[in-house]
Amino acid sequence: MAATFTVYPAIDIRGGNCVRLLQGDYNKETVYGDSPLEMAKEFSKKGAEWIHMVDLDGAKQGEPVNHEVVVQTAKELAGKGKVQIGGGIRTKESVEKYLSGGVSRVILGSAAISDPEFVKEMLAIYGGMKIVIGIDARDGYVATHGWLENSSVKAEELARELVNYGAETFIMTDIARDGMLSGPNVEAIAELGRVTGKEVIASGGVSELADLQELSRRSGEGISGAIVGKALYTGRFTLEEALREVSS
Repeated sequence: MAATFTVYPAIDIRGGNCVRLLQGDYNKETVYGDSPLEMAKEFSKKGAEWIHMVDLDGAKQGEPVNHEVVVQTAKELAGKGKVQIGGGIRTKESVEKYLSGGVSRVILGSAAISDPEFVKEMLAIYGGMKIVIGIDARDGYVATHGWLENSSVKAEELARELVNYGAETFIMTDIARDGMLSGPNVEAIAELGRVTGKEVIASGGVSELADLQELSRRSGEGISGAIVGKALYTGRFTLEEALREVSS
């Protein structure tokens, strides 16, 4: 179970820009900057230990598209911060490319449904500290391929199965709340932590410092951190305030 709580500022990359999508809708995009690297350096300077990056182009195409900027960011932050990346990572070559390039953790999402044997193999080779399982849920069921498709698999069932193969950390996204600033689905996140006995990072819906306070208060149930995107970009609170909130 989680002992510390980590705030992960999010950088979603599309067309080389830092963007946010509303509920994963590629037609509802807001651009917040034209340099993911500079954004990551800024977050690191403000105290972030981890940067959460998503290759949105990759998620849609099924293979990494923005690999170079992600690896460049990991190298520039080496010794100061760590990078985790998700989006379109569905081959052993893609995983190896990121990890050998200095990325600390690779997030596997859609592949857990479409190619479970691949995910099990990656867990066996690299272990649960380098391979994170991203579970994007809509009404309790896993959504795949950049949230464009729904599956018939329940989020908790998938997580339980992957624990048997070495999964140690999950990222739980409630799609209905992502980008909506409506508050995270704390109960669903905590339930995943209880069911698996592993660490769960909350993603989607954080809109105010009270959300981070509530999530960090539940760290004993396995909630080990929160990914924060839109709230930072729209000035709901600063990264410094977020970090102070979870350390107090």
